Amino acid sequence: MTAPEVLLEGVLFGESPRWHDGRLWFSDWGANQVIVLDADGRHEVVTTVRSFPMCIDFLPDGRLLVVDSAQRRLLRRDPDGSLVPHADLSQVSEKPWNDIVVDDRGNAYVNTIGFDFPGGEFAPGMVVLVTPDGNVEWGADDLAFPNGMAISPDGTTLVVAESYANRLTAFDIGSDGRLGNRRVWAQTPDDHPDGICMDAEGAVWYADVGNQHCVRVREGGEVLAAVNLDRGAFACALSRGDDPRLFVVGQTWGGPESRQPSGRVFAFPAPAPGAGKP
Repeated sequence: MTAPEVLLEGVLFGESPRWHDGRLWFSDWGANQVIVLDADGRHEVVTTVRSFPMCIDFLPDGRLLVVDSAQRRLLRRDPDGSLVPHADLSQVSEKPWNDIVVDDRGNAYVNTIGFDFPGGEFAPGMVVLVTPDGNVEWGADDLAFPNGMAISPDGTTLVVAESYANRLTAFDIGSDGRLGNRRVWAQTPDDHPDGICMDAEGAVWYADVGNQHCVRVREGGEVLAAVNLDRGAFACALSRGDDPRLFVVGQTWGGPESRQPSGRVFAFPAPAPGAGKP
């Protein structure tokens, strides 16, 4: 793969990139901002939520959902730009809430890592299902630091990155949105997968902070490609259409209190466009 293009610098803590309506959206956890980035590098702040973590995705009608981990809730950005409560997560867990992915029916899957990070004693995390009307239901538990999530192009499979288990884990998505048939989708023996995305050929890209790269794998674990960064790779997203690109948010990891703006948004040419969700 060729050297990356740097689209944006000066990000405090980039996470949760999403390709939506022809532009890249992502969260700057350090600045408490959701940012949208054009292909030419122009960017604007869409909204501000004082939370760390603060992952994002979109409902089928285009409304933005934001994981407000600090308040243990899911927020929705309505067409007038206002942020309103979408779901209460506090009754499920008081531990940090992390990633989110939304399917074509408006079901949101949100995970909690299950323990205080960094510094807390490890405990298993879980995924919950948030229905379109905001009800929160159990989804799956006993996950070793659940991180990035993606839904297959046909909408029938949820893949979850288990960072502390060195693997990608899959679940079938039922017609009611509930999860079942848990299985290992791919082992990542030397990597701790963080943010993930899927492409039109059914492969998954995962980011790895410690190894400073993103890796493309097939179900079963065959490595198809990799791109290297000069800093930690936290999450990735793929554009759609012709000339697809892999977008990676990366920075030097210094913990939540780090205020040095080492974050960048990178772009690499990709072998296949994005598909599925996010």
